[in-house]
Amino acid sequence: MREQALERIAGQVAAVIYFNEESGYTVLRLQVDDGSQAIVVGCIPMVAPGESMVAWGEWTRHPAHGEQFQAAYTERTMPTGAAAIFDYLSSRTIKGIGPATAALIVGQFGDDALNVLRDHPEKLATLRGISLQKAQEMSAAFRQQTGIRSLMEFLGGAGIGPLLALRLYRVYGDEAMTRVEENPYILAGFQVGGTFAQADALALANGMEADAPQRIAAALLFELRHNSDNGHCFLPVEKLTAATAQLIGVDPEQVGEGLDILLDGGDVVCEPVGNVTACYLAHMYAAEVYVAERLKGMARYTYDAPNVSVERVIEKLEAEQRIRFAPLQRKTLDAAAVRQLVVITGGPGTGKTTSLRAVLALFDAMGLETMLAAPTGQAAKRLGDLTGREASTIHRLLGASYSPETDSTVFRKNETDRLRCDALILDECSMVDMSLMKAVLAAVGPSCRMVLVGDADQLPSVGPGAVFRDVIRSGIAETVRLTEIFRQNQTSRIVVGAHQINRGEVPDLRANNGGFYFLRRRTPDDTAQTIVSLCRERLPKNMGIPSGQIQVLTPTRKGPAGTAELNRALQLALNPPAVGKQEFTYAGRIFREGDRVMQIRNDYDLTWASAAGERGYGVFNGDIGYLDSIDPASESFVIDFDGRKAEYVFEQASELDHAWATTVHKSQGSEYRAVVLAAAPAAPQLMYRSLLYTAVTRAAELLVIVGDDGVIRTMTENARRAKRYSGLRIRMVSDE
Repeated sequence: MREQALERIAGQVAAVIYFNEESGYTVLRLQVDDGSQAIVVGCIPMVAPGESMVAWGEWTRHPAHGEQFQAAYTERTMPTGAAAIFDYLSSRTIKGIGPATAALIVGQFGDDALNVLRDHPEKLATLRGISLQKAQEMSAAFRQQTGIRSLMEFLGGAGIGPLLALRLYRVYGDEAMTRVEENPYILAGFQVGGTFAQADALALANGMEADAPQRIAAALLFELRHNSDNGHCFLPVEKLTAATAQLIGVDPEQVGEGLDILLDGGDVVCEPVGNVTACYLAHMYAAEVYVAERLKGMARYTYDAPNVSVERVIEKLEAEQRIRFAPLQRKTLDAAAVRQLVVITGGPGTGKTTSLRAVLALFDAMGLETMLAAPTGQAAKRLGDLTGREASTIHRLLGASYSPETDSTVFRKNETDRLRCDALILDECSMVDMSLMKAVLAAVGPSCRMVLVGDADQLPSVGPGAVFRDVIRSGIAETVRLTEIFRQNQTSRIVVGAHQINRGEVPDLRANNGGFYFLRRRTPDDTAQTIVSLCRERLPKNMGIPSGQIQVLTPTRKGPAGTAELNRALQLALNPPAVGKQEFTYAGRIFREGDRVMQIRNDYDLTWASAAGERGYGVFNGDIGYLDSIDPASESFVIDFDGRKAEYVFEQASELDHAWATTVHKSQGSEYRAVVLAAAPAAPQLMYRSLLYTAVTRAAELLVIVGDDGVIRTMTENARRAKRYSGLRIRMVSDE
């Protein structure tokens, strides 16, 4: 019910003067029913000339623009009458329809034009110049726009901007309105990406009581999901109850009653883990139990001695590669020959790659069909380059897709349709979280060998758990720790410096040789300016390294030396605007042909194609590519991910970040020819050793640290590891 104190005006939209895609803020000219005109401002997303509008609000006076009607609420109806429909369609609000096409459609169908456009695209195809395919595309665009507009108006009533409506529609399609009305909390699902506060505001605005069981249950589930995103598999019941009560302002006892409802419904599982009562999301509990049991069983399983000589395989490799295997590397092959589960861990320069290649050669000699995979596209490409074999991301290997019904990732390969291989080698395993490891184990056969390779001292997975570290700490699996830095790597100060940092020793920042350089800058602004200069001029000119092979890393997104500001400065320096170079602006950011970009959200439905004719689905969080081309007419653009080209529409720019500068967390699993690391003060929770160690080990040939040596010292000396609530290690060592 509208506020009685608000004034009401009604009329037809004559023109849209301004529209902000991010906020939905609009300035329009309204032809009022009494014959006057009014400037109306407010959140009125996707409005077009010709629409009928009723607005409630108040008259204000802008110091520069004069009298305006500030709309608090609006109700809009599609235009009626041929003249209004023509104004609406000719405004290009419907993709593919401009003034000429609008004239054709209205001239043929008159007052019934919008009904034909929505329900009978085949009739449009009878018009000159409109094919059936084009007619269907225009009809789909119209239906989508009206659906999105309704969503935007519904969400706007709770102060929620239009970007979430676009994502919600993309996930749920025509069912989006029904789904969000039934359960406003789907806004906070991981594919939609809204906050709990936004979903809660919508629920309360539409009449939900503050202590409603549905609200308490949603808050409990949010806390568990939120902490899952922070790496936790469970929360102790006391922490969960207290955090939920504080979040929504209810009594902890009421939260306990809500938790009982979730337990009875099977959404949450609570059981003792160590000395706490652990509360899990049901799927996370199932994943942890499954991973523990499968890994425990694999660790116990051994095969008969192979029909090939491990020693002869080593001799052959040593002759071909002109190397000598160290004792620990020989131990790796001895273990891989007879054990189902083998773990290889070690820092840079300790021979992980040589060991991995040797294991692969051994499996080949044994006649085993071996698959190779890694968590990210960059890591998989590097694995393929190092082995000369095809390597895939884990998501692509398992056929990942998204299920709107469960708001989760599902995998085509599972216990009913397993991978056809005898052995699976997983690289960069420190990045593999609990859910992904569960999916991998479900997809491999009972007798399939697994070799887990990684550096346990790097940052843990972004997702829940610390699986690789827990497997090593449990001691259940045959684990080979490679510790010796091989002679050919001892002159690399990147390698030596990384090991010093890992031991808690501050590397010598004055030497400036061996590929390791430090440039002292006392302020974040000076740090940022130096980084831009290095990428634009100094490294390409003095070191012969093109800008495209330089990756800037920083611990944080915020501040002058954070990713947001660095990317703006680097875009201007490395890819400035030019005549003929297309660009568009979305949510306040400029996207330009030639930009380096990163996918920041899994998109399972996005199609890609390679020049060789290969086609596939899915672009995943962390994939980096270049903006190949922009087509303003179709409001679409193409990104080239290492030869795989994917087409996006402008709205999907919300799934992208610029990637000249990325956070250290986003760089996991990647290796770059040159790394420029910003060492500027950041939040205390980002100033720790394993983050610095991970950053340094991303550089293959050249590392330049720019900033404050005090930051390097602080990070090196801070050996803390954020506690992650997980029961995996306890379950793996348990005999029950």
